[in-house]
Amino acid sequence: MVTEVRLGKRSGTQQPPAPGEAKAASPISGFRPDVEGLRAIAVGLVLLYHAGLPSLSGGFVGVDVFFVISGFLITGLLVKEVQRTGTISLAGFYARRAKRLLPAAATVLATTVALTMVFIPRVSWEEIGGDIVASALYVVNWRLADRSVDYLAEDSEASPVQHYWSLAVEEQYYLVWPLVLLAVVFLLRKRGKQLGNHLWIGLGLIAVPSFAWSVYYTMAEPPVAFFVTTTRMWEMAIGGAVALGAVWFTKLPQAVAVLLGWLGVAAIVTSAFVYDTSAEWPGYAAALPTLGTAAVIAAGFAAGRRGPIAVLGTRPFTWVGGLSYSLYLWHWPMIVAAASYWEGLTPAKGLAVALFSFVPAWLTLKYIENPIRFSSTTFKVPRNSLKLGAVLSVTGVALGFGLVGVTAAVAGGGVVDAKGAAAIEGPPSAFKPQTSAEAMVPDPLEATDDVPEAYDKGCQVDVLSAEPVACTYGDPDGDTTVTLVGDSKALQWISALDTIGKERGWRVVTYTKSACTFADVTISQDGKPYDSCTKWSLAVTSKLLQDQPDVVLTSQGRQKALKDPGNAQGGSSAEAMVEGMTARWSRLAKAGITVAVLRDNPYPPDEVGPVYKCVDANREDLAKCTFDRSDGEKQGGGPVQLEAVKEAPGVELIDLNDYICPGEVCPPVIGDVLIYRQGSHLTKTYVDSLAPRLERALVPIVDKAK
Repeated sequence: MVTEVRLGKRSGTQQPPAPGEAKAASPISGFRPDVEGLRAIAVGLVLLYHAGLPSLSGGFVGVDVFFVISGFLITGLLVKEVQRTGTISLAGFYARRAKRLLPAAATVLATTVALTMVFIPRVSWEEIGGDIVASALYVVNWRLADRSVDYLAEDSEASPVQHYWSLAVEEQYYLVWPLVLLAVVFLLRKRGKQLGNHLWIGLGLIAVPSFAWSVYYTMAEPPVAFFVTTTRMWEMAIGGAVALGAVWFTKLPQAVAVLLGWLGVAAIVTSAFVYDTSAEWPGYAAALPTLGTAAVIAAGFAAGRRGPIAVLGTRPFTWVGGLSYSLYLWHWPMIVAAASYWEGLTPAKGLAVALFSFVPAWLTLKYIENPIRFSSTTFKVPRNSLKLGAVLSVTGVALGFGLVGVTAAVAGGGVVDAKGAAAIEGPPSAFKPQTSAEAMVPDPLEATDDVPEAYDKGCQVDVLSAEPVACTYGDPDGDTTVTLVGDSKALQWISALDTIGKERGWRVVTYTKSACTFADVTISQDGKPYDSCTKWSLAVTSKLLQDQPDVVLTSQGRQKALKDPGNAQGGSSAEAMVEGMTARWSRLAKAGITVAVLRDNPYPPDEVGPVYKCVDANREDLAKCTFDRSDGEKQGGGPVQLEAVKEAPGVELIDLNDYICPGEVCPPVIGDVLIYRQGSHLTKTYVDSLAPRLERALVPIVDKAK
């Protein structure tokens, strides 16, 4: 994706040699038109996939093809340098990388800032600004990995620089691989041994652990495994293996090489049509396109004109291949901007945008990439290239922080006398919500930050852990203990409970876990049984039975549980959830612990949500962001909570929905306070305004339990 197919000095726009000439090239040097054409296949798959062509469900394998090509080419360059000089110039290596990659990358980042400010809603600017900073520093893959399991990032949409994750993976790999090669060379020299095949040891030290980890981690945590470097290093190492085995591959019988090459092409194409987003990736599944790519490259040493070069070496393929880096950079931000402008893209529109991206890609190659890349004066000196790289990286970081700063600058000032739920003074059904709010608390641009501090304190257990974590609020020395248990829909109430606890002398303890219902059930997460939730829930139950709090207060957003706890494919049902909730609550009640249930709040529908984005776009007409209360209450945990309370004797229900959604239509703002943040979660500010209502409902329950 980001490497030079040419190991000589040819320009990306020059005519490649005829297919028959490729066989005569030395094993790890010379122009490889078939590899150039392979890059065209890779970028074509990615573009068509991102354009939304339904038949190409696995077009994302194009990135894996790029990884193998990169490993082959860079390893070839490094080995050639070792053979020629006996060492590797790290300054020279990184200087070549800088002048090859950063001019185009920085150009696209700068343009992306402009596209973001013109086409993308302001509520996304801060997050995108952070993504641009991470992209400029080539660490955005880790940012995306963290976001993929961040329960507070559920409203995050596709970032216009999300595709930089693969570039980040490559650059992180190339911080390691040259050092490993140097270490091997140093040790061999110290022991007086020849290079020989010893480089395979260094390659194996990367490839084997990475593949094993990729298989394991992809099964354990697929969203994270997709982005992190450690699960991808083996793919580039596969390409490196082809480079190290180049001499051997030149000796393949031509018939064998021809068959191997075409089978490799078939493996890549098959992957693109067979796999889809349900595949756990990369893991062992990525071996098909990865090994297929390696087969095409390896076969090219001996197959001659009968191999894949007969197609891949033609001018259309090599032209697109030479353009692939710029094309990869440009297509995605243009697709994201277009999707935002048109509120979605049809495959036809997506394809049109992808094709149009050839224009800026070609201009970038001709007027930015190649002039710098093939400079015979200024950027021929490594020091100058490294300085250029530093300047461009700092520029990218500045652009990202600038976008974050603009977001803060345009955020409306809060109102001093914002009342929130206190504005509902009479019967809720008679309340007349405001129709406009230029200023509110929190501002919609800052809504996703208006969360309880409990998240920063690590009080909410993530999806991987099954270990209960207790946090204490209210009065730590209080004689009365109220324990809050559940998922994030329970934790959203902690700021109000903290206030109540301090005023009433209650000790408030929390046990919460992301997306985990406190019930005797197993729920589904990412298409698999959420076993860590089941274990966590049982462990918390044991703690509660041991500690004997006065009241257990619980809530949740889930509505269904697995019918068969061991089989996520067996389906889920509300009935299974009700049975599990009733069983768990009844067990606590029999032990003398009072259980109270906070009814889940109404859910905004997709056409309104995220509510804060709708509000930012319609500050003068908030009616566009309202929704039907009855429909909203049918979603989430509310319906099963009501059923379970009926079946569990002694369990108390606390219902504050009249003060979250007064009347038949739910407003987005009450008393100059924005009600919703991520998904159906309430803003901390609005929860704080509900503290008196929650206290009024909870005090009798606690008094009765004591």
